[in-house]
Amino acid sequence: MLLKIYLKEMKDCFRDSRTLILTVLLPIIMMTGLTFFYEKMVSDDEGKTFTLAVDQSFSNQEEALFAPYEHIEFVHSENPEESLEEGEALAALKLSPDFIQSIENGEEASVTIIGNSFSQNSSNLMNILTNALTVYEKSVTTDRLQSQGTDLSVIQPFTINQKEMTNEDPNINLIALLIPLILSIAIGVGAGPAASDLFSGEKERKTMEALLMTPVSRSTLLFSKWLTIASVGAITGIITLIVVVLEIGLFTENLKKAVSFGDNAAIIISLAIIISIIYAMFTASLLMLTSIIGKTVKESQSYSSPIMMLAVFPTMIISGIGINELGFQHFAIPILNLFSLLKELLFGIIDAEHILLTIASNLVCIIIFFIIGRILFMKDKWVMN
Repeated sequence: MLLKIYLKEMKDCFRDSRTLILTVLLPIIMMTGLTFFYEKMVSDDEGKTFTLAVDQSFSNQEEALFAPYEHIEFVHSENPEESLEEGEALAALKLSPDFIQSIENGEEASVTIIGNSFSQNSSNLMNILTNALTVYEKSVTTDRLQSQGTDLSVIQPFTINQKEMTNEDPNINLIALLIPLILSIAIGVGAGPAASDLFSGEKERKTMEALLMTPVSRSTLLFSKWLTIASVGAITGIITLIVVVLEIGLFTENLKKAVSFGDNAAIIISLAIIISIIYAMFTASLLMLTSIIGKTVKESQSYSSPIMMLAVFPTMIISGIGINELGFQHFAIPILNLFSLLKELLFGIIDAEHILLTIASNLVCIIIFFIIGRILFMKDKWVMN
């Protein structure tokens, strides 16, 4: 009987074209756009030209200071700052009169860089200009000290060597945020409409009374509906995950280079699917409660909206934490442990203790939520409209 009810509910969920679009196609489209957005964000500036507004008196000798940066295009203007404001350039550079000659003569010289730090392109150009001028400044200082017979160790008493703890591609950290965020949103968006329809929808259509009159226990009905919500969420999450992985592998360059699982690829993918199913069960339990409490589909959706937003907080928490800094609390707290564990897996780390802790904490919460849902479902005041 449980299987028959489950199959019936699954057919009803995927029979409606609008529900199918919301549960499957919409998450895929959203995550596809998010994937290509991140690819564009991490791509380098190769082939991109940065326009820089300079004064009419800007000489070839001064332009040579930025010769290593071929992607800078100079726009000569009588008023560089005005050209920047009109959108003709991304930044403006103003040098004091006879800039090079003043430096060679040991006279005072100044540089003013004008840009918009809220614009990524303008900010990148300002950083390039600052780096180029810093290099020139050091070379001038070195030449002056050598001409005076001064040892260079006076200005450089020691050297700084920076070494990364791992040789991983820096973009892997971005993927470690992208994949869990995509997964959590896809599962929530996929399971949400099904959850609202299976409880609140039944009450709103006045069909819940007839359903309860059938010779099926309420526990069986509750479990079959919960299983349907979890299945729809898991299917949506896994399909979206597969599509995103294929898009990263086939249509991106920078994100693709960052992912390298080696011999553990099959294990990591299998664990990711298991975690997706567990998270879908957890989300289904929460959405089931909101749907039981809600008297209408609209009211249920209002209650479930905060659940969809919960995935934003782990993104902010995990973004600034390194792999070696993840502790017990990161794998014991539901939702947060999804991001933490997937981040470890994407870095190629398989920690059995963390995996078991994540699964156990989610299962405990699932059981608690399900018991609460059963208590509510057994009372007519929550299942009758």
